[in-house]
Amino acid sequence: MHLELPHVPLKSLKDFLKHYLMIVLSILTALGLEAWIERTHHIHAAEFGSRQIEAEVHSNLLAVESDLQNDTKQLERLDKIRASVAQDFKSHLPDEVIKQHILAQVNDKFDLNMTFPALRHEAWDVAVANQSASWIDPERMQRYSAAYASQRDALATMAENATLLTSSTNLSDVIADLRTGDVQPREFLHTVSQMTALQQQTVNSLKILEKQLNDALTAKPGAV
Repeated sequence: MHLELPHVPLKSLKDFLKHYLMIVLSILTALGLEAWIERTHHIHAAEFGSRQIEAEVHSNLLAVESDLQNDTKQLERLDKIRASVAQDFKSHLPDEVIKQHILAQVNDKFDLNMTFPALRHEAWDVAVANQSASWIDPERMQRYSAAYASQRDALATMAENATLLTSSTNLSDVIADLRTGDVQPREFLHTVSQMTALQQQTVNSLKILEKQLNDALTAKPGAV
């Protein structure tokens, strides 16, 4: 801040006070103008950051909704197969009959088919890095922060579930047996039961994430 004050001779105390008052007012005006410019910059940066974050959250929400629909259908299919095989065992049907029932239901289409979205977070990272996040309204920032934290937790949980299923069960062996038409009914029941449980966890995680992302949006998708 630079002030160029007039050079005039001070002939009296009154002249001195006027001159002093001019200096004070000039400094206060300059400081006020500087603060206003800085505040305006912060407001614009916060608005831009919010728009970028909400666009990203909305995009992630659409991806979650799509995968939730797919995983829900897969859960219904797995649960139907599991319930049918369990009922066959409760009815004390021979293994050969149960095997034929399994093959008829699977129809060469038995796999994990668990999907979860690749959620973006670049807009959030940029807002944090350039400090525009610190100028966004605290209540709004809390919703954004909760949404992105929920994203990280959901993806970590779903990745762990997928790893658990593929590494600790006989899924690959069961799929290979199904393709040759020689499946072991009880082993298949154990595998499909664990698949159903993990698929249910994935659906639950996506539902929670869907709500969290919806809550983070100021303007709800589809709103006028």
